[in-house]
This record gives sequence, structure tokens and C-alpha cells, in this order.
Amino acid sequence: MIYVYVAVGGALGSVARFWLANVMVLATGPAFPWGTLLINVVGSFIISFFGAFTGHWPRFAVPNEVRVFVTVGVCGGFTTFSSFSLQTVDLLKTGQTSRALFYVAASVLLCLGACALGFLAAAALGNALSASPES
Repeated sequence: MIYVYVAVGGALGSVARFWLANVMVLATGPAFPWGTLLINVVGSFIISFFGAFTGHWPRFAVPNEVRVFVTVGVCGGFTTFSSFSLQTVDLLKTGQTSRALFYVAASVLLCLGACALGFLAAAALGNALSASPES
């Protein structure tokens, strides 16, 4: 049954990725893969936030199926490291070395930063909710 959760989550994540990538091309043009960069940053935040928020505080524990649905399914379908790799090689093949280097550096730094921010946000929310009186 866990494979169904992964498949459904992956389908949802893939559709969201396709939609957001197209929105970004319409908004910024096709010269630079801003959509993939945004998708990877948002996906890095979501996977770290959800993983930290649902894994460190028993009060916010969720069933393993839910964790797998979000982290492996949705985030796996949503994030696009293979697209990132292909787009970097395409930039290099067309002689856009500085754009390729910027893309690699921005992707690594922003996605790691988004991951760290996701952990911090989950910790802050968890602490705030734990400090609030029970309803």
C-alpha cells in the first residue's frame, strides 16, 4: 500500500512541478531555468520542514505513510535535480559558462539555505505550539 502513497504523491508533485515551471517561463522567459531553481528551493524547504516538524516532536508525529507520501512522493515528484543537471549541461554546451556556474552555485546555496530554513521554521513552530496551552 505504501507504493500507492508514493505514486499518488509523485503524481501530485509532478503536476505541481510542470505547472510552476510553465508559470515561471511565462513570467521570466526561457533564457534561464528560473522555474527549476524555484522548484528546487521550495522543495528543499518543504521536505526539511515537513521532515523536521513531523519527526522530532511526538505531538506532531504522523503515520509513516503520510511522511512517505509527502517526502518521497510529493517532494520526489516536485523537485527536479535531473532537470537541473540537464539544464546546466545545456547552458555549458551553448557556451553560457557564466550562467551555468551561477545556476549551479545559486541552486546549491539556495536549496541548502531553504533546507536549513525549513528545519528552523519547523523547530520554531513546534516550540510555539508546545508552549501554547492545550485546548
